[in-house]
Amino acid sequence: MPIYNFKKITVVPTAKDFIDIILSKTQRKTPTVVHKHYKISRIRSFYMRKIKYTQQNFHDRLSMIIQEFPKLDSVHPFFADLMNVLYDKDHYKLALGQLNQARHLIDNVGKDYLRLLKFGDSLYRCKQLKRAALGRMATIMKRQASNLEYLEQVRQHLARLPSIDPYTRTIIICGFPNVGKSSFINKVTRADVEVQPYAFTTKSLYVGHTDYKYLRWQLIDTPGILDHPLDERNIIEMQAVTALAHLRAAVLYVIDPSEQCGHSLEDQVSLFKSIKPLFTNKPVLVIANKCDVLKVDELSPEKQSCLDTFKEAAIPILSMSTVTEEGVSEVKQEACEMLLSYRVETKLASKKVDGILNRLHVAFPKPRDEKDRPPCIPDAVWAKKQAKLREAEEDMGEEQMEIKHKLEREIELELGDDYVLDLKKNYDLPEDYKYDIIPEFWEGHNVADYIDPVIFKKLEELEREESTREEAGFYAVPKIELDSTLQDIRALAQQIRDKKILMKQEASVRKSSTKPKLPRTTTPKVRDRSVSRLRTEMGALGVDIGNEEKAGFKRTRGRSRSLSRGVKRMRIDSEGRAKSMSRPPRDVSGVKDQQTRQKLKKIAHKAISKKVGKKGLKGEADRFIGNKMPKHLFSGKRGIGKTGRR
Repeated sequence: MPIYNFKKITVVPTAKDFIDIILSKTQRKTPTVVHKHYKISRIRSFYMRKIKYTQQNFHDRLSMIIQEFPKLDSVHPFFADLMNVLYDKDHYKLALGQLNQARHLIDNVGKDYLRLLKFGDSLYRCKQLKRAALGRMATIMKRQASNLEYLEQVRQHLARLPSIDPYTRTIIICGFPNVGKSSFINKVTRADVEVQPYAFTTKSLYVGHTDYKYLRWQLIDTPGILDHPLDERNIIEMQAVTALAHLRAAVLYVIDPSEQCGHSLEDQVSLFKSIKPLFTNKPVLVIANKCDVLKVDELSPEKQSCLDTFKEAAIPILSMSTVTEEGVSEVKQEACEMLLSYRVETKLASKKVDGILNRLHVAFPKPRDEKDRPPCIPDAVWAKKQAKLREAEEDMGEEQMEIKHKLEREIELELGDDYVLDLKKNYDLPEDYKYDIIPEFWEGHNVADYIDPVIFKKLEELEREESTREEAGFYAVPKIELDSTLQDIRALAQQIRDKKILMKQEASVRKSSTKPKLPRTTTPKVRDRSVSRLRTEMGALGVDIGNEEKAGFKRTRGRSRSLSRGVKRMRIDSEGRAKSMSRPPRDVSGVKDQQTRQKLKKIAHKAISKKVGKKGLKGEADRFIGNKMPKHLFSGKRGIGKTGRR
């Protein structure tokens, strides 16, 4: 069963906007630059792409509009008839049909001009063909201006229509104008329909929803209907007639016995007779509203005789008042019950129930003789079952039996504030394990996959094996007595570790301190490391460093002979710049002379150019100036005036 959502129909643009949207999209989504020096095949494909893209966009956009609008032949008859009343079916179909024809024409224009473009022999001719194709497509769309405008108005009106579900439980409220239909739906549902003391306040269908017996009910408030022939009824009245004709629902016919609505009781009964054919196969209920002003029992005998029409048709008459809310809930309840029973009867009368009964099969054994064999339980089985029940009662005490059969709610009422919900007390586990916390998942694994039913037996076996090993002295560790040398080494290692930790801590303190650093020129830096300090520190740690010459503590790097004499050796390279001998120059970096350096540069350049290949060459996207000094600007005599143009 389709649910109709007319609010999702896309906005229909005007003809001018339609053309602007498509052409601007073509300009944005296709290439825009073509040059005369291109091959003719490339120029053709450039313009063919433009035409194809424009034609496809027109086609897609028109198809979306045609498909999203509801088709009157495929929607529910209620919506088809309602749209015929509101928008005129012929006009609606004609508008969609003309859009479909426009789509077909645009497709043909695209095909024809693509065929012509295959024979385009110059850039100019191809461009003119493209221009003609897009112009003809735009002209076709301009002619659809009135259709597009009409469909946009239809779309807006469809979006404002109430969401009526034609298949759900529905109650339709109808009657003369100003009898209290809208007031009733406002009382019963969450709808907010305008109520005024004049006729035809309600000009369209309004929907409200209410709940009864945990079911959702749909109430439809229809505009007032006047008593005259069908041909003379206007659009407002025809909406009510359409709802009554096509929706399977209960009908509440509201009358005003006090005649405050401006119509006599005879006119109201006459209207009921005239629209009675619309009530066929629908449960009908007559509601006498405004009982606070005049009740049905208080009517004169002449007026009472008018109501005999309803009694003859066996239609119940209920009284209510929307002002005092007397009888409103009874009317709602009666209408819902009547519709519910009617729907059940309809389903029972249909073939659906037979289909369900055919799917069920109850087997009955065929009698083999005249003897009656009713179903029975053998005595032996019955006796065994009774014995088991008695054993169970004996095992569990009377108190336990009583607690077991008690409901949790009863226990809660007995204990009052002391009650605590215990979900684990009925677990079929020993008491020791009943309240253990067992996670369902542990580190991404399901715990149930790793539960071993014989885990306790295996655990006992492991414990026995471990105890046997311990008794046998398998885990006994022999005690090793350390001699004096090893003890000294251990003590020394511990001292070194402690010193390391101290040094680390001192370094971190020095780092974190915000003490300003003085420049080197002002105060000379005190040398941290020295031979005497090393001897002192190592001596404190117990390491003896003798005054051996072989230790090499005082060995320093000797100066070169030339520097000691005070002569500075300078080297002058090919550029003529004096360089220091202490480090190689940056650009040379190990190359002995200028010739070798030049040779290496050439080899590197060749390697790079071979690697890059043609990737760095000029392409189509690069700026190109054919002639930087065109002849017409840089030849001939100069005339009188400024030479700035050159």
